[in-house]
Amino acid sequence: MAPKLISKEWLDLGNPMNLTRRGHLRAMGYTDYDMQRPIIGVCNPWSELNPGHSHFRVLGDAVKRGIWAAGGFPLEFPTISMCEVFHNISTLIYRNLMAMDTEEFIDSMPFDGVVLLSTCDKDVPAQIMALATVDKPAIIVTGGTRLAGYYEGQTVACSTDTQRFMWNYVAGTIGPAEMEEVELNGFFNTCGACGVMGTANTVQSIAEALGLTLPGCASIPAVYAQRIQIAEATGIKIMELVQRDIRPSQILTRPAFENAIRVLMAMGASTNLVIHLIAMARRAGVTLTLDDFDRIGKETPFITNVKPSGSYTVEELYHAGGVVAVMKELEPLLDTTVMTANGQTLKENLQGVRVRNRDIIHPLDNPIQPDGGLRIVRGSLAPDGAVIKTSAASPHLLRHTGPAVVLRSRKQEDIDRDLAHVTADHVVINRNMGPVGAPGMPEVGPSGLPRHLLRQGLRDMVRITDARMSGTSYGTIVLHVAPEAAVGGPLAIVQDGDMIELDAERGALNLLVDEREIQRRLAAWQPDTPKYTSGYRALWIDQVTQAPEGCDFRFNIEKNWLLKRR
Repeated sequence: MAPKLISKEWLDLGNPMNLTRRGHLRAMGYTDYDMQRPIIGVCNPWSELNPGHSHFRVLGDAVKRGIWAAGGFPLEFPTISMCEVFHNISTLIYRNLMAMDTEEFIDSMPFDGVVLLSTCDKDVPAQIMALATVDKPAIIVTGGTRLAGYYEGQTVACSTDTQRFMWNYVAGTIGPAEMEEVELNGFFNTCGACGVMGTANTVQSIAEALGLTLPGCASIPAVYAQRIQIAEATGIKIMELVQRDIRPSQILTRPAFENAIRVLMAMGASTNLVIHLIAMARRAGVTLTLDDFDRIGKETPFITNVKPSGSYTVEELYHAGGVVAVMKELEPLLDTTVMTANGQTLKENLQGVRVRNRDIIHPLDNPIQPDGGLRIVRGSLAPDGAVIKTSAASPHLLRHTGPAVVLRSRKQEDIDRDLAHVTADHVVINRNMGPVGAPGMPEVGPSGLPRHLLRQGLRDMVRITDARMSGTSYGTIVLHVAPEAAVGGPLAIVQDGDMIELDAERGALNLLVDEREIQRRLAAWQPDTPKYTSGYRALWIDQVTQAPEGCDFRFNIEKNWLLKRR
């Protein structure tokens, strides 16, 4: 039996009380013929402040073309849109705002289904959080990856190679002329996500792994014609989802989230997805914990040779078969009975898929690393857990004990002065950068390499922080330490010279100070005054949960929150 359509009641031609609604649509040139079709929302966060979305006018038109062709009535609407580099604060705080913006619009409008366009780090998770909450038939079109650039005959990609060139510049091994050349000719040559398996390409990949896109959608480069073609095909497909009443709640199940974690581990992808997947899952009624990531990571080999954990770009991954080919290789480890947004099971979607380049996608029996690219660590320095990307770390530093040095500033000139005495054995502590402290967990995890060590050729040290790092970054960096320093976690009371132990294989992160001394310091600790006391940023500080809980708002995940407040 066909589902009851919201739009039919909202625009019923036989009901004179709908005159105003129909009249407003007629004012935009639509006809009774249009209004008899199911209404499909097209969520298009196009923005001139977001290069990852700058091609969305073309993609939005393609989606609408598909909806019209399949018998629907597309109505396009905008939401906020975020690119990390254009904000004066971490855009993680706006993930929740975009989720609210998207959720409220989808929920309050007479959409029978919705197609959502997104590319970037926080935008894709925000949309998944929203569609999981509203639970109308929905499908995502991702924007794709930026093309690779070239520098002196070598393939380079924005952000990962940018980090390498910036360290070389600080070290004095290259000068302004080389930096200008790579800026103009190397990294920033097309729209789309940074061309490595950073956070933006990871969230697109995870959207596909969860079953929320058409198969093969995630890895298509932004400027390829196939990107426009799959957008049109998605517009056609949403009509089938509406007719069959297939909703996100049938797709976003625990097995689907566990599949997504396996794909994350197999790709050595962004640590930020630990936070985002927990938030998305909880909106879908699935409780993920750091223990789930730890368990699945130990069971899943790292097999994808893509920067920053490997040698290739996402454009080259696409030619090797894309994310769907990674999933084909992982098929023995996945639950292939799960439903996906094309109306088929994952098993059906993987039929006929093959890996086209074994140097990029390794076989399960010959992995790059026998376990997943991410590990969870815990101990007296991180009682509630932290995460490290082992696939992008220096192997010799994954088991390390050394004296702490606490960053007072993240400006390079201050680091050079304050850390002039440190050696490669030191452990850099970068704190008060968590969800509450910064606020918003900025991507400052790689901070802390002083110039004198860079000039000696050093490019990595153990760094520990309650902040995040870009998925494009690399290094032996322990992230998302919880509880964060700003709420009184042990990171707040580390002093210069304290011995710190990291043992990633054992999953340990410890402050090697007598327990009575730790408790004495914690008892004497006092929180700082909140940086914002009004507006949305104050709401974030008041309501945000810690990283192991997904950094969502308490009122979104705690039942009877208002009653508790009273």
